[in-house]
Amino acid sequence: MGNDFLADFHHVATFGATENNGVERQAATAEDKLSRDWFAKFTREQGWELQTDAIGNMFALNELVPGAPYILLGSHLDSQPLGGRFDGAYGVIAGLHAAKNISEQLGQNSEQPKFNIGVVNWFNEEGGRFAPSIMGSSVFAGLMDREQMLQVQDLAGTTVSQALEAIGYLGTDAGPDVAGYAEIHIEQGRILEREGISLGAVDYSWYTQKLDVEVLGEQSHTGATAMADRHDALVAASKVILKVHDVVNRFEPESIVSSVGRMTLEPNSPIVVARRVHLVADLRAEKKQTVIEARQVLLEQIAQIAEEHEIRILVNDFDIREIQYYPEDGLELIEKVGAELGVSVRRIRTMAGHDSVAMNRIAPTVMMFIPSVDGVSHCEREFSTDDDMLTGLEALSTVGYRMVCGALSPDASNADDGDLLRDEALRSTTVSMVR
Repeated sequence: MGNDFLADFHHVATFGATENNGVERQAATAEDKLSRDWFAKFTREQGWELQTDAIGNMFALNELVPGAPYILLGSHLDSQPLGGRFDGAYGVIAGLHAAKNISEQLGQNSEQPKFNIGVVNWFNEEGGRFAPSIMGSSVFAGLMDREQMLQVQDLAGTTVSQALEAIGYLGTDAGPDVAGYAEIHIEQGRILEREGISLGAVDYSWYTQKLDVEVLGEQSHTGATAMADRHDALVAASKVILKVHDVVNRFEPESIVSSVGRMTLEPNSPIVVARRVHLVADLRAEKKQTVIEARQVLLEQIAQIAEEHEIRILVNDFDIREIQYYPEDGLELIEKVGAELGVSVRRIRTMAGHDSVAMNRIAPTVMMFIPSVDGVSHCEREFSTDDDMLTGLEALSTVGYRMVCGALSPDASNADDGDLLRDEALRSTTVSMVR
């Protein structure tokens, strides 16, 4: 079991491999197609049904109980630019091998399954090429509008629909009915490694929201325009970036994180003062009120920057995610399985978003972490050991088996009419200072 999994994991890591042992496999690129083709091949070799839905999610389905819904295992195969080999891909490949293990185990004993077993490769979890992230699972869960997401463009102007069609994965299937979901992932933090714990049972996610910031100045000549006459969007944007970084200092240490992860510049010429800068700021905290307070501070500071530079700065809220609590009986299931396998388990929060956060709104959901070396993620030196991956695979196989046999009840989820992202996703605030 272990050797086959490791061979597949390290093989998939060659798709989009970088010189420094990472991967560049952004959503709906040629490199992503290679990993999707591999997923399809694995599915067919098992004799399972392959479905692809209209947002590019892929499902490997093994029907054990005709007409019954599915327990899904999975994650995503797309990566960040110059990303790591483990983020997402580990969960998909472990899911495929766990589903195979579950099917074989059911065939060897008399226990009758209650549900079917399936594995999913969610589209565009990373959001590096197409924003927002967690797109495929959110559309599947009814939290994002599919037609709207299909029209999202990357920086080159290619839409999601065009990109999926180009690689042959704009499907038409509806996807399966789901009775439960389980995902295993690298921690992307240092807690498990620091404490010497083998498995994390994720109990809740942090509150998250992003700010879309558009800084609008005036284009002019870098040599001929007097400094006093400039309305430099890039200078103003640089001050916004520092404010986003520094806002965390107003709160308790480790209670909030912030960043600006994307910036585009126009006209991006070495002899032209910038006329427009577009930024995406990210705020995440353990408590919703912390993010709300940080956002308000930033809005006030951004207004001051706009006035100081006599330019306009537009700020819009998007991609807002409420805190999600995972079902207690799912946490207890992980702890029980850990005890049976003789591995240490602790409850742990997730600061990062995952497909499980979306799925937790519509079905009983389990999320597990394995240790990350140095806590590093979204970069090429991201690493988890083979031994830790195999421990996680065994745990996922056992948890998945129990779920297929009815371990979690359908009412264990935190579903509430699919309002995870819709509640405030269209709420918009504009800060506009016009010279």
